[in-house]
Amino acid sequence: MRQSKKKGEQPPLGEQDVMGSENDFAPGGNAGAAEGADASFDASGGTAAADGSGAAGAASAGATETSDVASERDRYLRLAAEYDNYRKRSAKERSDAGTRAQADLVRQLVEALDDVARFAHVDPATTDAATVVQGVDMVEKKLLKALGSAGLEIINPVGETFDPALHEAVATEPTSAQEDDHVVSRVYQPGYLFKSQLLRPARVVVKQWNG
Repeated sequence: MRQSKKKGEQPPLGEQDVMGSENDFAPGGNAGAAEGADASFDASGGTAAADGSGAAGAASAGATETSDVASERDRYLRLAAEYDNYRKRSAKERSDAGTRAQADLVRQLVEALDDVARFAHVDPATTDAATVVQGVDMVEKKLLKALGSAGLEIINPVGETFDPALHEAVATEPTSAQEDDHVVSRVYQPGYLFKSQLLRPARVVVKQWNG
């Protein structure tokens, strides 16, 4: 027969475990669990909100960066187009300047060309040689005047010291005077400078002292 419990006695260990597990399902225990779930949900929601704000900020920064790149690209294209237009304009201006300079030179040669044409078509039966020579001499002077005003210089260095930068020695001849060593004695062909630019060296004969 089962013995009755005495007042103040603790139930056996097995019964304590069962009673403890039953308390877990008490109404108070369920409320605590629900409150814990709500707290967990609120924390999760807060995290989600924070993540949404960060994504929006990153998208805004990306859009700004894309806009800056597009702006710099447009600026580069405009600068490239402006430079190309400047290059073409400068090339055209140089070409036009060269054409104007050539036209000015030709304009100065027109009168000499007219004289050449007149003497080229004279009747040799009625014109003597002296007249032709005088005419050619006149044409030469006109040409030299026109070209000289444009910047042409004649190199005719007779009696000057030989200068390899301006003269070309085609022959030498002996001299008995030491002071005449390397002095130009004759000019076979004059040279020309145009605005300090050598067009052709003078071809000369140079004296040489042998001691």
